[in-house]
Amino acid sequence: REKQVELKKQLQQMGYINHMAEREFEEIKERYDFLREQLDDLTKAKGNLERVVQEIKERSEQLFIASYHQIRANFHTMFHRMFAGGRAELKLLNPDDVLNSGIEIFAQPPGKKLDRLAPLSGGEKSLTAVALLFATYKVKPSPFCILDEIDAALDDRNIGYFLHVLKEFSETSQFIIITHNKHTVMGSGTLLGVTMQEKGVSRAISYKM
Repeated sequence: REKQVELKKQLQQMGYINHMAEREFEEIKERYDFLREQLDDLTKAKGNLERVVQEIKERSEQLFIASYHQIRANFHTMFHRMFAGGRAELKLLNPDDVLNSGIEIFAQPPGKKLDRLAPLSGGEKSLTAVALLFATYKVKPSPFCILDEIDAALDDRNIGYFLHVLKEFSETSQFIIITHNKHTVMGSGTLLGVTMQEKGVSRAISYKM
């Protein structure tokens, strides 16, 4: 009897009992297990994506470094040909993070010291840019290329170097050059232009040299 009285007191002290608690627990647990499974899938997917991103980054760095070294070597060769001497270099500003690194250009035309582009004349800068363009183009050439006023700042002597290199590249690629330079025009294989013999009437013409 004493044990029974004690148990009754304990039941009374427990207060309100939710007889649906077990069912509610099962429902909440089922929801929890579902969300936990979804979270595990997301965590696994995140890990896979991070691995893919790392692989892409490593592969991109390898491709970039390989292309950079090819372009760097080609740039020196093309610059030397364009200027009939001198030398040029490319330098990574942050070799530890090549994908976010800037690239500095150093150029030394004949008779000048190796320096950045700022002290060069407009023609020298243009010819340096042309050398870099062809150095890049040489790594991965395409069958077709359009150059718009690329020779605008070049003098007659530099135009000669430019046309000599262009002729070599034109053996494997077709170039369309938009130009007003008569020396570039004379070095072309085919001329395409627009004339207005009658006022207000434009006519396209072509002429094979």
